[in-house]
Amino acid sequence: MKILVHGAGGRLGEEVIKEAKAAGHEVIAVDQTGKSSEKKTYASLSSVTEKADAIVDFSFHLATPALMAYAAQNALPAVIATTGQTAEEKASIEEAAKIVPVFFSANMSLGVALLSALVKVAAAFLKEDDVEIVEYHHNKKQDAPSGTALMLARSVEEARGKMNVIEGRHGVRKREKGDLGISSVRIGSVVGKHEVMMSDGVETITLTHEAHDKALFAKGAIKAAEFIAGKKPGFYTMKDLLEGVLE
Repeated sequence: MKILVHGAGGRLGEEVIKEAKAAGHEVIAVDQTGKSSEKKTYASLSSVTEKADAIVDFSFHLATPALMAYAAQNALPAVIATTGQTAEEKASIEEAAKIVPVFFSANMSLGVALLSALVKVAAAFLKEDDVEIVEYHHNKKQDAPSGTALMLARSVEEARGKMNVIEGRHGVRKREKGDLGISSVRIGSVVGKHEVMMSDGVETITLTHEAHDKALFAKGAIKAAEFIAGKKPGFYTMKDLLEGVLE
């Protein structure tokens, strides 16, 4: 495959290039910051003259609409690995998915995908337990809660139905039945850690995933690109990639 890496000058963009080449793929680097280490790097999507087989985006959520328009116009499968999209930006992803296959996940880690599946199973089995999610990230992460924490909350809701999600618990109020708390910690250089705790007051089960190196997100993104190549137009997630797991 020939993979267009959008955001090639960022730390994760560099990792994607490395993983793509290690997997035997060719790379087309696109980066607007001028920081890409690739000898041949395009400054914008409009300046790309080569034909790609898929796009992997590790740029910034503001670029999502333009990227989706480019993917649709050029019939390119796209892997969106950015988070923090606005409603309008998410709508552009949904529109593009009507024309090309689009893989979108709040977290490209295969381990987090497995964690999400385990959380759904546990939430269904321990259906009366309190559930709390705590996520930890480095001090430069801008969005809170993390997209992964919200994804894990949706896994709980898939098992139990709609819950009262409380982001950043504060004030004077006791916990009510149906509450699902999410707490965010921003400290130092933590790559990423997510804990999902379930308790009935007698015992507590904690499911945890901890990322030690951002390279794991690049590995997942390349797997996603390989997965959607040749797929029909539509919206794909890690759930599709792990179809059949724990079923």
